[in-house]
Amino acid sequence: MFQRETADEDRIEQIILQSLRQILEHQDSARFLAWAGEAYPDFLGLSTEDLPADETRRLSVLLATAIWNATPLPACEFRPQPLATPAPSSPCPCGSGRSHKDCCAELEESPELPADLIWELLLEELSEPQLQRAVDANAVPDHLLAVAADRWLDQDRPRRAAALLEPLFEPLSTQTPGSLDERFCPALNVLCDAYDRLDHWKKKRDFLHRMTASDCRKLSAAAWQRLSTIHIDAGDFEEAKQAFTQAMRQVPDNPATALLEITLLAARHEYGIARQRAAFWHRRLSRNGAQEEATMDFLVRATKDPQEALVESQAAMIEPLLLRLRDWIGAAADRPLPTYSLAACRSADDPTQNGQLSLFDETNAGGEQYPFPSPAAAARLRPPKPLLRLEAEWHSLFDAPKPRSTQLAPLPLDGAVWEKGGWMELLTRDPATLDSLDILDDLATALYTHPESALPWIAHSVLVPALERGRDILELALPPSNRRSIPWSLAENRPGLRLLFRLYLFQEESGQETHAAATLATLLRLNPDDDHGIRAELMNHYLRRHEDEKALALAQRFPGDLLADLAYGEVLVLYRLGRKTDAERALTGAFGRLPRIPHFLTRKRVREPAIDSASMTVGGDDRAWFYRQAMRDVWEAEPGVLAWLKKRTA
Repeated sequence: MFQRETADEDRIEQIILQSLRQILEHQDSARFLAWAGEAYPDFLGLSTEDLPADETRRLSVLLATAIWNATPLPACEFRPQPLATPAPSSPCPCGSGRSHKDCCAELEESPELPADLIWELLLEELSEPQLQRAVDANAVPDHLLAVAADRWLDQDRPRRAAALLEPLFEPLSTQTPGSLDERFCPALNVLCDAYDRLDHWKKKRDFLHRMTASDCRKLSAAAWQRLSTIHIDAGDFEEAKQAFTQAMRQVPDNPATALLEITLLAARHEYGIARQRAAFWHRRLSRNGAQEEATMDFLVRATKDPQEALVESQAAMIEPLLLRLRDWIGAAADRPLPTYSLAACRSADDPTQNGQLSLFDETNAGGEQYPFPSPAAAARLRPPKPLLRLEAEWHSLFDAPKPRSTQLAPLPLDGAVWEKGGWMELLTRDPATLDSLDILDDLATALYTHPESALPWIAHSVLVPALERGRDILELALPPSNRRSIPWSLAENRPGLRLLFRLYLFQEESGQETHAAATLATLLRLNPDDDHGIRAELMNHYLRRHEDEKALALAQRFPGDLLADLAYGEVLVLYRLGRKTDAERALTGAFGRLPRIPHFLTRKRVREPAIDSASMTVGGDDRAWFYRQAMRDVWEAEPGVLAWLKKRTA
């Protein structure tokens, strides 16, 4: 909890720790001093070549006396019992055989050791009954109760930890001015961790907002930092930035704030800025004489790869299986792509024989190629034969169902698959597992069930490389020049299509609009029936970027569509292109199928209808509301279209 940087400090800490264990075992000063005289020279690395034996012995007893005098003894209600100064003529405690006045009395008094250091180490060594006695006796310094609470958290006793720390902060307004200072920052963080374990998210937020008003700037900064982290995890990046700014105002040169800023920038996928800020923070903290080696090393790594630096900084706290999985997927960069074959479908299974219109002509009148060629016969993806045996072995170890549709994970999301690590041994043993779309799909599903995988840098290092390898395998098997499709209705095709859909979601969430649209276009090319309605997202993307010919071609691919995005998207694009007669004809059809859309689009203010997320109504107010939320700004930006729409549907 409290970091000490130098080798000398580490050595002294180890000496104190070993001494406390001896003291707790016997609580006998004479026995302890005798042990120290024998043990300390080795601990201190002293030999007769460094100092005469008498001097080594005297130094050992001097240090041992200081430690004994500072140690709260359980047998004495956790109060220290300092040794009395020997009478001048009595034998010297160092064991030299001389009187005290002729020996150690000539030395300076024993050094005074920090009480906080002794207590912190002692709290880790006390037995559970002793720890409870110390807490009940109010013997532990208030700011060090965090050590006891952290110990209880490690024992999975968060309720007990929270009960211990809450009185320190409740209510803040009654605390003596200045009584809560920066020494209570660890207590704030441990209490937040306890609330996390208890799922008391509202209580945690209320506590942190209250602590932002603390008179102690470092405590206030710590509260703002935790709030910023909460917003990052929730994807509320603007709120996270505001909280980060407040933390900076409180303590501008806090190394923890440097780490927070890199985390925020990486979560927003602003990697270039993250690298620049890492370099800035490294220079700034170096000028200020920063001593935290781990922080400075992190900043150096972050100037090259912020995401990897974040992964490494959290490695000790990350599930080991995730780290092994990261190393496994990292090997994909050097492994060639496998070649999947395409097996023709039986006529009864071929979705292209169901009477649906074929995808529009490849080029328009001006010769521009549309993003979707017309599909030929549907096909089944077939992995290389050696993978079939490997996938059978995989499913015997990885006992988890496939998601329904394009769901990200099967329900319930219990993460049980992570408790059975046998499948990781197969991945490590056989690199060919990197070639299986089926295995990559299962791993992506498993990642969504793991709480740590929601962290942006874990997604960057593990999930995205798996998704991108799946995309690359599909592109090799079905390049744009290949006119075959792999419809979702055929189970063998679903792992690859699901990987591609998940890649689109990541690209969309990370602001990679152009890449996301290209992934959607690929999905529609491979699965032209579009079982999942992704055409709506692609239509809205085209309209926002004024790619009107592509938008029109997409709308004409799905005539009579019940998705508002397609039906009214066609109306908007025809209006933009000046084809008013065609726009009116399209509006007649769209209005007949979805009559509530104009009402929600043309009014400046509309009350939100009752929404039942489990049951949406085709053509209902709920769908109209969602379309307004997504696209009214695009309609509003087109001069005259809303007035025209209102007049034509009045």
